[in-house]
Amino acid sequence: MDLKFFKSDRNLSLLEENDTQHRFLQPVWDLRLGFEDWMTSPLFPVFLSVGFYFLCNIPYTIVDLYFQDFEIVKRFKIQPEKRVTWPMMRKAILKTLYNNLVFIMPTMIAQWIWVPPTPFPRLAPKFYDFAYQSVAMMMIFDFQYWFWHMVHHRNRWLYKNFHAIHHQYHATFGWTTQYLHPWELVTVGFFTTIDGWFFECHPMTYWCFMLLNVGMSVEAHSGYDLPIFPHKWLPIYGGGPKHDMHHMKPLTNYQPFFSTWDRLFGWDCPGISGGGVKGKRLLAWEERRRGQRINKHATELMGGTENGELVPDKEKKRN
Repeated sequence: MDLKFFKSDRNLSLLEENDTQHRFLQPVWDLRLGFEDWMTSPLFPVFLSVGFYFLCNIPYTIVDLYFQDFEIVKRFKIQPEKRVTWPMMRKAILKTLYNNLVFIMPTMIAQWIWVPPTPFPRLAPKFYDFAYQSVAMMMIFDFQYWFWHMVHHRNRWLYKNFHAIHHQYHATFGWTTQYLHPWELVTVGFFTTIDGWFFECHPMTYWCFMLLNVGMSVEAHSGYDLPIFPHKWLPIYGGGPKHDMHHMKPLTNYQPFFSTWDRLFGWDCPGISGGGVKGKRLLAWEERRRGQRINKHATELMGGTENGELVPDKEKKRN
């Protein structure tokens, strides 16, 4: 079976090949010229994704290590009383490197050996295709992970064996994004891959979708509520405040990016704003649920965490 992410030039009509109309994204796509030999390698998406992940985390790392006590920083930090330390970061970074080297890299090397590279198309994607496919893949991935995430929270065995490691931190920071069990990392990679296969999208479109996915995931785990973040102007977007709330109230806000499905099923919970401020919507949400033990199961499931370490469930006392 010929596995491919995109349609090659052999699928282009003669009219398209001779089309002299300038495509909006062509100058960007032409930057690949001279680098095709290694960009067509199956290893390239891995290096691109991991490299961009580290790049996205650098600004947050600098702020968390050297400026987190500044008042202007605390104004935008969702849980300003929670400190981020280098040992916490180092633990998450080492976990990320271990997962990628041990579980992701071997599959990429195997594909590099047995799957021949596919030549790049000469033309850049049409802007319409680039835009709608990127948005569609983000929406599909958001649904895929939402369902996976919800199931792994509501099933005790799945949570304890696979997803609990990610919840060792009640207050998130950038490096917790990929602090995952290998099963979860492989699942996320699988969803990302099959979405590209489904659309047979242009490699430029797929790479941008992949980078957008990484950037949005890091933002959701950053622990900050900045004015430039998408949730400030896009009502259906969850962002950092809602995902941070998910780590505090684990049976809410399962979607990684948006909030449509959570709202539909009643799992949406407003987040805390920068500076640790509870808005009117969150206060109203808490009032409606006062007296309801909706997180009793989650509390028992997780046991508890302290300084990034998972505390095992307490054994039930025997009568």
